[in-house]
Amino acid sequence: MTNASRQTSHPIQQAFSRRCFLQAGALGAGGLTLANLMQLQAQGTIRPSAAGSNVILFWLSGGPGHMETWDPKPEAPSEYRGPFGAIRTNVPGIQFGELMPEQARVADKLAVVRTVNHGTGDHTKGNHWMLTGFEGPAFNAPDNQQQRRPAIGSAVARLRGANTVGIPPYVAVPDLRGGTDNLFHYAAYLGGGWNPFVVNSDPNKANFEVRNLSLGNSLTLQRLADRHELRQSIDRLRADTVPLLEEFDEHQLAAFELLTSNQARDAFDLSRESDSLRDRYGRHTFGQSALAARRLVEHGVTFVTVNCVPWDHHGSPGQYKTEEGARLLIPPLDRAIATLVEDLIDRGMYDKTLIVAMGEFGRTPRMNSNAGRDHWGNAFSVLFGGGGMRMGQTIGRSSSRGEHVVERPISPQDIAATIYHHLGIDAQSVTFNDHLNRPYPLLDQGKPIHELVG
Repeated sequence: MTNASRQTSHPIQQAFSRRCFLQAGALGAGGLTLANLMQLQAQGTIRPSAAGSNVILFWLSGGPGHMETWDPKPEAPSEYRGPFGAIRTNVPGIQFGELMPEQARVADKLAVVRTVNHGTGDHTKGNHWMLTGFEGPAFNAPDNQQQRRPAIGSAVARLRGANTVGIPPYVAVPDLRGGTDNLFHYAAYLGGGWNPFVVNSDPNKANFEVRNLSLGNSLTLQRLADRHELRQSIDRLRADTVPLLEEFDEHQLAAFELLTSNQARDAFDLSRESDSLRDRYGRHTFGQSALAARRLVEHGVTFVTVNCVPWDHHGSPGQYKTEEGARLLIPPLDRAIATLVEDLIDRGMYDKTLIVAMGEFGRTPRMNSNAGRDHWGNAFSVLFGGGGMRMGQTIGRSSSRGEHVVERPISPQDIAATIYHHLGIDAQSVTFNDHLNRPYPLLDQGKPIHELVG
C-alpha cells in the first residue's frame, strides 16, 4: 500500500502556518510535488488518464427526501407517497418527483443510485459517513464534533492538487455554515493546508466578493511582496534548525500566489458570464453557486462543494413541513443542476466533470403527524452526472413504500470510491498516518459502482 501521509502537527509548524497563510485562511491551495505525483501514478494509485478531471458536489445538508426527489412512489398509500406525485423523464421507465421537471428533461445525462444505506438516522454520524466514507461520532457523544477521517475533498486536494497552478484544489461555495451537524468537510489529520478554501459570500448577491481574496485597504501588493520576501529570508535562516518549516513552503507560496493572482480572481468573477446564462441557472443562491462551481472547475479547481441548506424538514415548530420545504428548495436545485449539465456539455467539459448530489441520509417514508418526514438511513438516493460514466439509468431498487433496499445495496464507501475512481485515485491502495503516526487507509471496503464505471 502507498503511504501518502505527511505529518503537519508540530506546534512550531502550526503557529507558523497561522501567520503565513495571510488573509487566505487555512488554504489548501498546494498539491503534490511532480515527483510525488509521478510516483503515485507509477504505482497505479493515480491513473494518468484522469488528468484534468474534477468533481462538483451538491451537499444537501439535513437530508433531502428521496420520495420528493429521485425515488418517488406514486402508487404508495398517501401517508407514504406524500404531497407530490411523479413525472416521466426522457428515459422510458424512469420517474422523478414532480418538482424536478428540469432534471427529468435531461435524465439521459444523469444516473440515480436509489439504494444507498448506512442504517443511521443520526445527523452527526450520517454527515461524517457520507463526506468521508466512515461512520462518525454520535450526536450525543462527547467527541461529536471530532472529525475522524479526511473529507473526500481534502483527500483529493492532498493526492491530486489543483488542475491549474495558483488555483486552490478544494473550494466551498457559498459557505459551509448552516444545515444540521454540517461539520466534516475538512482535512482532519492531513493538516489544515488541505482544508477547503471557503468563499463565505453568496454569488447571487450584487456585492458578491470573495473575502479571502481581498488584500484589505492598507495591504498593497508591494507590501505583501515585501512581507513575502522577508518571510522567505527568515525561513532560510531557520530551516536548518526547524526542518519541519520547509513543509509549509508550498502552502505559503500558494496563499501568496492566490492573493496576487488575476487568474484566481477571474475564476470567481461571475460578471464575466452573460446575463442570459445567469438567468438560465436561476437568480438564486443555488443557481449562481452552481455557475460559480462551473467557473471554478473550468479554471482548474479539482473539487468544489456547493453547500445547499437546509433540508431537515420534520414539520415541527421552527422547521419546514415536507410540502413547504420541498417547494422552497427543490425547484431551484432542479434548475441549477439541469442547467449545469447542459452548460458543461456545451463547453465540452461533461466527461471530465462528475456531478454528485447527496445529503447525509433520506427521510422517513411514512409522513409524521406534523406533515413532515424524519431521519432515514435505510434507503436513500444519490444523484450522479457526467464524469464519462454510464448515464440514463437508476441503480438499485427500494421497496414499494421506499422503506428498505430490495436490490443492490450501496454503501457510503461505494459512493466515495466512485468519486475517487473518477479522479483516478485507487482509494484502497492509499494510506495516511494520523497524528499518532498510525496508518489508516483512505477507504477499506468501498468499490466503484460498476454499473456506472463499467
